[in-house]
Amino acid sequence: MDRIQPPSTDRRPRRLVPGDRVVLVAPSSPVEPDRLAAGTEILRSWGLDVIPAEHLRDTHPTLRHLAGTDAARATDFQRAWLDPTIAAVICARGGYGVQRMVDLLDWDVLRTAPPKVLVGFSDVTVLHEAFAWHLGIPTLYGPMASGATFITDRPTADHLRRTLFHPADTTVLGSATAEPLVPGRAHGITAGGCASALATDRGTPTARNSFAGTILLLEDVNEHPYRLDRIITQLIRSGALDGVAGVALGSWEGCGRIDRVRDVMLDRLGPLGVPVLWELGFGHGPSSLTVPLGVPAHLDADAGTLTLAVPVLTTGAGE
Repeated sequence: MDRIQPPSTDRRPRRLVPGDRVVLVAPSSPVEPDRLAAGTEILRSWGLDVIPAEHLRDTHPTLRHLAGTDAARATDFQRAWLDPTIAAVICARGGYGVQRMVDLLDWDVLRTAPPKVLVGFSDVTVLHEAFAWHLGIPTLYGPMASGATFITDRPTADHLRRTLFHPADTTVLGSATAEPLVPGRAHGITAGGCASALATDRGTPTARNSFAGTILLLEDVNEHPYRLDRIITQLIRSGALDGVAGVALGSWEGCGRIDRVRDVMLDRLGPLGVPVLWELGFGHGPSSLTVPLGVPAHLDADAGTLTLAVPVLTTGAGE
């Protein structure tokens, strides 16, 4: 039996408004100060009161690939989520490290807090999955505060801004590059994220048994085609893709020849017999959409669109 909490539209966070307080956290790798400053300025230009978590700028004393100790990163995240004055928790960057801190979070305590916005992608995929299981709250697979794309690409930042402040305007997702890899239409709950993070999450306490009934989102970065083959094969062999309703693929930045990546995806995902949409425009690419997770949606591979049944965030007025 799948252990994931059934999603509920009653558990949607409210949309943001100018003046809201948001906390920046670093659950994975260390942030770069210049990028952090630039990203913070963008968020403040939206009228948000941006609060840095206590250990946001830390680096682990011996493991330089981590932003502070596991305990410090978990404490920052939990403290931000439980603070009733905070409307959103925005991850500063990905990299690696969430798997080391996610089991230090007290989910019974986190469950007592009202829903709020969580934004991040890449390594933060593991947190999105943990939230799906433990809390059943929709989250945003979107750009992070110190990410190069967020800072340098205006459409990327603007789509996140509109999703946060005007979610009813971002219920139809599409891109100029979207096209059917396997034609068809499907309904399901959005889930997924970074393919390699999903594969390494298999068998852990926060990994769902399968993505049955979901529209599965997959993207990755710097993984050669044979590695992507291994990653998708691991998901298939573990049963994670049993019963999936459809698949929406994002960007494959730094993954080698795109025709070879496409061949791998068609070879591995085609036999599932479900619609597969190629290059919806989210992930590690030079421009990226913010994609809600945990929301009912309709995938139309032929039209190149993913349409949310409801906005991911509510108006906060009984919607």
